[in-house]
Amino acid sequence: MKDVVIAVVGCGRIAQNAHFPAFAKMSGIRVKYACDLIEEKALKMMEKYDFVENAITDYNIALADKEVDVVYVLTPNYAHYTVAMDALGAGKHVFCEKPITVNYELSCEMAKKAEEVGKMLNIGVCNRYHKSVEKLAELNAKGEFGKIYHVYCSFRQPRSIPGLGGAFTTKAQSGGGVLIDWGVHFLDLILYILGGAKLKTLTADAYCEMAKDMKSYKYKGMWAEDTADIENGTNDVDDFITGHIRTDKASISFNGAWAQNLDRNEMYIDFLGDKKGARLDYCSLFDLYDGATLETSREQYDIPDMYQKEDEAFINSVVTGVKDRNNIENILESAKLLDYLYKSADIKKEIEF
Repeated sequence: MKDVVIAVVGCGRIAQNAHFPAFAKMSGIRVKYACDLIEEKALKMMEKYDFVENAITDYNIALADKEVDVVYVLTPNYAHYTVAMDALGAGKHVFCEKPITVNYELSCEMAKKAEEVGKMLNIGVCNRYHKSVEKLAELNAKGEFGKIYHVYCSFRQPRSIPGLGGAFTTKAQSGGGVLIDWGVHFLDLILYILGGAKLKTLTADAYCEMAKDMKSYKYKGMWAEDTADIENGTNDVDDFITGHIRTDKASISFNGAWAQNLDRNEMYIDFLGDKKGARLDYCSLFDLYDGATLETSREQYDIPDMYQKEDEAFINSVVTGVKDRNNIENILESAKLLDYLYKSADIKKEIEF
């Protein structure tokens, strides 16, 4: 069987820190192109990884190459739709990083296009391949929790707005702030663990308070600081969001903060069942509380690279034609949730489905 030939469009942080390192540990693939508008980023990938064959700045070169089977779309959010649609139109399978795109309508168009051309379209909600998330989903499927009636999640950190003034905080480019950046992971893994929960009602309030005056904003560290434009840029996205969701499985409440005036990292999810409950420390292990024994336990286990598992599953889908858990069909409810939480925050009303 021939190797699956890959073109990577976008050689920024998620490419550098997640997918290229994953490719380095995988077999059965060739990375024929690393593409970025900033040529030095693509060249850096070719220099660092000897399996990268070419560095280009125009992704259309890769789309025109009949040898390319798969396109990884690892660009900023606003470019996801255009690049993915072009790649699907060129007959390529597509892996697109989260969020699918900047709104639910465009996400549905991408799903429809993938179905029309008969190609795989997977979305990078990597936590579905995190070992702890898999274990919690298995426990729930086996009925270990009894009935999970409520889930609470917190994705809150002090003063950590990324790239202030740049693409991260410019709604036209990112589609949103802390909800679309961090919340997508938390809420998607909750829907997954609950067993594909469907929305019934939701309400949310969103705030942009902590850096209204960007020049006076104080911070100890800033992720993606090289993309910041504090002097002349834009900050029109949510740095705090709170909400309540009703699904056909359980209710969900959440608070998310890119920047809170509390010197605490509060990144966890509580699953409340009538037999057992669990607290998942985000991207780590979980505590399981047994209502019968009144004891708390924490299983110790190795946590494999979820990006590698995610990428291997996608390549396997391309080879076998069998859709996996990260296929866009399974992610649309999460995209719908994000979009309507923002709409609820805008209109200050609860939304029913």
